[in-house]
Amino acid sequence: MTTETLVGEYFASGTLSGLPTGHFIDGAFVAASGGRTMETFDPGSARPYHAFAAGDGSDVDRAVAAARRAQRAWGRTRASARGAILSRAAELIRAEAARLAVVESLDSGKALQEAEGDVAGAARCFDYYAGAADKIQGDTFPLGADHIGYSIEEPAGVTAHVIPWNYPLSTAARSIAPALAAGCTVVAKPAEQTPLTALMLAGILARAGLPAGACNVVTGTGAEAGGPLVAHPDVRHVTFTGSVPTGIRVMQSAAAHVASVVLELGGKSPVIVMADADMDAAVEGVLGAIYENAGQICSAGSRLVVERGVHAELVGRLAGRAAGLRLGHGLRRPQVGALSSAAHLDKVAGYVEGARARGVTVAAGGERATDPQSGAGWFFQPTILDAVKADDPVIQEEIFGPVLSVQVVDGEEEAVAVANGTDFGLVAGIYTSDFGRAHRMARDIDAGQVYINEYFAGGIEVPFGGNKLSGFGREKGFAALRSYTRTKSLTAKIGGSS
Repeated sequence: MTTETLVGEYFASGTLSGLPTGHFIDGAFVAASGGRTMETFDPGSARPYHAFAAGDGSDVDRAVAAARRAQRAWGRTRASARGAILSRAAELIRAEAARLAVVESLDSGKALQEAEGDVAGAARCFDYYAGAADKIQGDTFPLGADHIGYSIEEPAGVTAHVIPWNYPLSTAARSIAPALAAGCTVVAKPAEQTPLTALMLAGILARAGLPAGACNVVTGTGAEAGGPLVAHPDVRHVTFTGSVPTGIRVMQSAAAHVASVVLELGGKSPVIVMADADMDAAVEGVLGAIYENAGQICSAGSRLVVERGVHAELVGRLAGRAAGLRLGHGLRRPQVGALSSAAHLDKVAGYVEGARARGVTVAAGGERATDPQSGAGWFFQPTILDAVKADDPVIQEEIFGPVLSVQVVDGEEEAVAVANGTDFGLVAGIYTSDFGRAHRMARDIDAGQVYINEYFAGGIEVPFGGNKLSGFGREKGFAALRSYTRTKSLTAKIGGSS
């Protein structure tokens, strides 16, 4: 079915046929143990369009038990055979790309073209880890002629994956694929706002040949399903993407049964623009850094740190461009889509209203909005808050919306100090024509990833994760595989006198 057909079906009926309704446990879609359901909303219209299973601890127990049963056989499956299944999954993702993208856009509110990019990225992720599966290997140790020493990398076991609402499919793929490549089994809990593509992915993996129980998805709220999952004693590793307070609780729960954890907890990432930068490139980079996915990105460039000599020019150009960005329902391919929920819209609006009350200059936007065709939906105008003080909440706290806060600096040293001036350390961007300066600044900025002269540069090959309150551990690249393996060392005496 084509994208246009699916979009037409949705606008004609208010839903899509064939959407998953149950958990995916032990190779099949099943109802919640308690028979309860909950609704998922279309943020672009602010109304529900589908119902899905509302799980609890008993559903988590079923899923973890299935994953534990499947673990031994999957972990001992030949690595090249695991890779072949992941490769077939990538092919199926591409074959079903239209449906996945439309559902992703509906569930999250993002523009359809962004959802299409997410689906392509998910397929690429499975391709990458399909090729990595048989590259996971140990080492040998020089113990002398009379001994042999070597290590093997074993799967960690049952792994839990708590998936956020802003990038449901691509975030699921970037942790599920390396876990399966390493021989782990999976229990995933997608955000209750965006449950559907994780369920669809589990079905795709089953059709690709993944054994029953190797990948399970339990839907429901964080309190009723996510909490029991990360606290389950049979879970050996937890990968979590979300807020700092929830991440702290996840780490505390995992500590009770000594499970390892990767936390990706968001950021307040700076985009530094020096006076010698290519201004055209900087304008495009800053716009994409903050307004892609309506700013609902952990690594969004939500702070513009600009050298004083180009401050007025750059903010003026950005404000003009921001005012002209087209908002709308995600399926109509706008430039900026909806925010995820009414509660999140209130949060974003509250930050801007508070800044305005403190006397911060609103250079662009600053107001709630709706879909221009329907008059509905949860939207916020692309916004720029200019010349903000370093201690202001819109500088120090993650807004997670289309709000850019500007800080003005004098020179390289101050730019680095300002960039490091929050409790977060996820990513940073640098725009300058001086290559030596770029690398000095990159060296001194406390962040897990730094982009130079292009924001969101790189792909699945590049490790991703943060420092400070942005979390710890790394996803993507070969670094991600370390989270899902355990090193076992072996030594043996093979000759010589005792």
